[in-house]
Amino acid sequence: MDFQYRELWEVSPILTVAGTALIGLVVKATFHRAERIVYFLSLIGILTSAWFALEVSAEMKTAFSDMILVGGYASFFEMLFLLIGFLTIVLAEPYLQKMHLHHAEFYVLVLFAVTGMMLMGSAADLIVMFLGLELMSVSFYVLAGIWRTNVRSNEAALKYFLLGAFATGFLLYGIALVYGAARSTNLIRIVMIFPIAVMNPWMIAGLGLLLVGFAFKVAAVPFHMWVPDVYEGSPTPVAGLMSTGGKAAAFAAMILLFRIPISGGVERLIQVIAVLAAASMVVGNIFGLAQTNLKRMLAYSSITHAGYMLVGLASARPAESLGLQGILFYLVSYALTNLGAFGVIAMLEREGEKNLTYQDYAGLAARNPVTAALLSIFLFSLTGIPPFSGFIGKYYLFAGAVESHQTWLAILGVVASLLSAYYYLRVVVYMYFKEPAETEPIGTSKRMMGAIIFAAAGVLFLGLFPSFVLDITRLFF
Repeated sequence: MDFQYRELWEVSPILTVAGTALIGLVVKATFHRAERIVYFLSLIGILTSAWFALEVSAEMKTAFSDMILVGGYASFFEMLFLLIGFLTIVLAEPYLQKMHLHHAEFYVLVLFAVTGMMLMGSAADLIVMFLGLELMSVSFYVLAGIWRTNVRSNEAALKYFLLGAFATGFLLYGIALVYGAARSTNLIRIVMIFPIAVMNPWMIAGLGLLLVGFAFKVAAVPFHMWVPDVYEGSPTPVAGLMSTGGKAAAFAAMILLFRIPISGGVERLIQVIAVLAAASMVVGNIFGLAQTNLKRMLAYSSITHAGYMLVGLASARPAESLGLQGILFYLVSYALTNLGAFGVIAMLEREGEKNLTYQDYAGLAARNPVTAALLSIFLFSLTGIPPFSGFIGKYYLFAGAVESHQTWLAILGVVASLLSAYYYLRVVVYMYFKEPAETEPIGTSKRMMGAIIFAAAGVLFLGLFPSFVLDITRLFF
């Protein structure tokens, strides 16, 4: 019993978030107007879980018969997912009230999604990884369609669900083939027998199917077509959660899974990942140039940034790869940047899907200079302009590609970044150099503004002091 209690302590961050979600359901069923209670309960649960994650971060071990990772890598991603969940809830509450969507179930679903992300980042077994993925995905399906009176929201949920079901099929079949070749779903055991198992063609086929499933989750080309419609139709804070938390969770699982064959020199898999990275950078930028809706523009931007991070994964062969460290740094940077950008859009958005186009942001600097400056910071970071964190992240990813003798990927990434400058900086031009259609000042929410300023400060801090994250990531590789 003492052994079991110790393991419960080691997975306490995950249990705390899941328990908070279940308590939130009971509160919702007990009280008629439970939105505010569940809102504060969710924030308290996330903060408590963050404290537990910090406490167990030095453990560096496994629990429950090598099924779950504890401390180190797992704690890093648990803290990241908890930060994303916390900012999403703070940004969502005023937005939901404004759009008459304020339901306690929203916060419960966010907590379940974060629980799934934490399981994916802590998985030492393919079954646990799959359970986390499905818990996160089902929560996303419901969150995408939570605006039931909005046709676009219903369409987004249906498209995401149908395509996500196909991706799940690929993932499960891949797990089955890997199990057949390795006689285990445990990643630690697969590592031990991988030099022998890799000779089995079913292992390569299984890894290929797993790559297809995860490529869908990170929105890599050609598995990206759901992204623009889902992001546009979902409530804006939900789109921000999908683009940051969902992507980070998928990459956390991909690093755990694909670092094994990449380090083992499976050239075919490395080449496929490199092609996915190149296609995502090119296609995301080309279609991003044509967008006039900011949510669709950020959706194609999300595809492009998936390509950048796949560059790091394709470059992950060295034992202490710059590409791997770059992915971890970039995920933190991208989470703060994209949550901040979607937060600004959510704060300015009005009923009837108003204030979502480039033209709606004309003259924003004159009407609300602080908001315009904050959005500019996020757009500069997404472009990769120093001194913001996006520049440092891209530098490490592209340096990792050069280090692993894939210079062509680094060159393509730089060219892609130059292309993306057009549609990112176009928003800045509209805000500062176009005449506004209306002249009255724009009201803002203090809570949303606080969360956005925190994200902007994080983007600037990581750009000036990248070693804060990089020193932590070096402990994992």
